Amino acid sequence: QVQLVESGGGLVQAGGSLRLSCAASGRIFSSYVMGWFRQVPGKEREFVAAIRWNGDSPSYADSVKGRFTISRDNPRDNPKNTVTLQMNSLKPEDTAVYYCAASYRGSWRNTDSYDWWGQGTQVTVSS
Repeated sequence: QVQLVESGGGLVQAGGSLRLSCAASGRIFSSYVMGWFRQVPGKEREFVAAIRWNGDSPSYADSVKGRFTISRDNPRDNPKNTVTLQMNSLKPEDTAVYYCAASYRGSWRNTDSYDWWGQGTQVTVSS
């Protein structure tokens, strides 16, 4: 079982930055994939970024490539087993609830293939 807790959401002006954190606990193997998704009311949850638990192979949606960075914090620096999403040059269309998720099946972009989800954190970007 894996538990995920997101933090770091908030209100920011367009062009600003936010840093989301996902604290993971439980039994997690290096092959697991950690993903960030987002959802706005009335729309399907969409893929944002993903990375292997060991920090390899970051992958991004085209809409955030070059602006967002996903990373796994070095356990020696941060023993809380955290996956971070650094969001720069934010746009109003980035406004959504952001969810952290984990997949033991090695999925990257398919929402249905993720096995554990956090409770979500709201990100609001004002114009």
